[in-house]
Amino acid sequence: MRILHVYKKALPESMGGVEQVIHQLAQGAAERGMQVTVLALTSSNTPSTRQYGNYVVHQAKGDFEIASTGFSLSVIKQFASLCQHADVVHYHYPWPMMDLLHLLIRPKARSVLTYHSDIVKQRYLLKLYSPLMRWMMRNVDRIIATSPNYLESSETLQRYKEKVHLIPYGLDKESYPKPSEDAVGQWQKLIGPKFFLFVGVLRYYKGLTTLIEAAKGTKYPIVIVGAGPLEQDLRDMVKADSTPNVHFLGQLPDADKTALLNACLAFVFPSNIRSEAFGISLLEAAMFGKPMISCEIGTGTTYINIHGQTGIVIPPNDPMALRRALKSLWDDPISAKEMGAKAARRYASHFSADRMVSDYAEVYRSLIA
Repeated sequence: MRILHVYKKALPESMGGVEQVIHQLAQGAAERGMQVTVLALTSSNTPSTRQYGNYVVHQAKGDFEIASTGFSLSVIKQFASLCQHADVVHYHYPWPMMDLLHLLIRPKARSVLTYHSDIVKQRYLLKLYSPLMRWMMRNVDRIIATSPNYLESSETLQRYKEKVHLIPYGLDKESYPKPSEDAVGQWQKLIGPKFFLFVGVLRYYKGLTTLIEAAKGTKYPIVIVGAGPLEQDLRDMVKADSTPNVHFLGQLPDADKTALLNACLAFVFPSNIRSEAFGISLLEAAMFGKPMISCEIGTGTTYINIHGQTGIVIPPNDPMALRRALKSLWDDPISAKEMGAKAARRYASHFSADRMVSDYAEVYRSLIA
């Protein structure tokens, strides 16, 4: 079976959550004997084709961007060529360029669309895009929702509910670096034996201004790992508010990230709007057995983090509620550890990469049959 994934970005050039999911899917499918190809854009002037893990990544040159959405002319020819050798084309929404590809080329292969997120911020552009989006949703063979929470709360998914199939994200812990005790100890020596951790791209919907506000005047060390468009603004806010317990570490290699996940007391993930459709970093925290603090925003974050069991769920944009949650886990490390153990068990039963890949393989087989 030959699978072609289509998305605007891909590993190893881009390290976002959707890219990580595509990698886990592609790697897992290839290990099951499928031939897997990923088509994406590159910011480089030189398009490339490379082997990555057990699959092949084709990158077409991006020509321009509108509202952080890449477009390319050369990708049309490349998509047409790759489609001829695919049994299933697997699209990853949202990316309007892929809708255009499907419209222009009309591939004969069967089609699957994973619905990663509603379009939240670009409301005016959504009005222009909506006719094409609706055509795309009607014409793909199967739509995949990533959590029951998002399926119930998304107006778009509800409109096509008869063709929606639920497959939550999954991660393979064995694919992550195993941190040494020395690495974990070095981070705890540098930051302290107890600290809260955030990992992610520093974007507008991550709720980090609320986290900084909650940390102000407390003794709780907060470690922020990642880079992004809001990084300098957040650093300026910490400096202006004299919040020395907030530490920015920038973008780190996976080995350091897993060491920090092992070393931290708990994981804090204050994303505040629906743009955060699931939270791969949150799932990574559960995988490493950490209690979590997240917000109720009607998305998959609350499918990962169950209030009172695997962590604490609070209202979004509420610094005092977040401060109380931090205090609760800080003052009761035994309860925090118990929540972390439940998080690890929930990951194993609901969110393994093996389960995710098996479910997708069944979808692929049913479509071809």
